[in-house]
Amino acid sequence: MLALGLFGEVGEVVFGIWYSRRRRATTGAESMVGGTAKVIEACHPNGRASFKGEHWEAVCDEGADIDERVRIKAVDGLTLVVERIS
Repeated sequence: MLALGLFGEVGEVVFGIWYSRRRRATTGAESMVGGTAKVIEACHPNGRASFKGEHWEAVCDEGADIDERVRIKAVDGLTLVVERIS
């Protein structure tokens, strides 16, 4: 009975380690690129956008109006470089 419990615990640990290493964690700017933001101040080309509840300065070369959704191409310091979603 003790061996069965020990086997189960070892299996749990091995599974937990394997599961946690399956995918690399993304944080910071790299997790924002590719995300969708909402324009809160018209970008022609400079404005502001909201991403996950935070307001950011934004630059959109094509221009974007208020309440329009934009895709984040890059993060330059505290400024989002965005493009309109077609």
